Amino acid sequence: MAKMIRKGDLPSKTCSGCGLPFNWRKKWARSWAEVKYCSDRCRSGKSSKPGIESTSS
Repeated sequence: MAKMIRKGDLPSKTCSGCGLPFNWRKKWARSWAEVKYCSDRCRSGKSSKPGIESTSS
């Protein structure tokens, strides 16, 4: 039987897009070394930092 791993024991990184920490996910098991962003939104670079609104006139 597999050894139980707690969520707190999983590796984590800091997102290059938003700067927030994120934890390992099973879908990233093969490519964890290459993962830099926590989500597709951060990867696309279209998210803005909190407090800074992008306005288009």
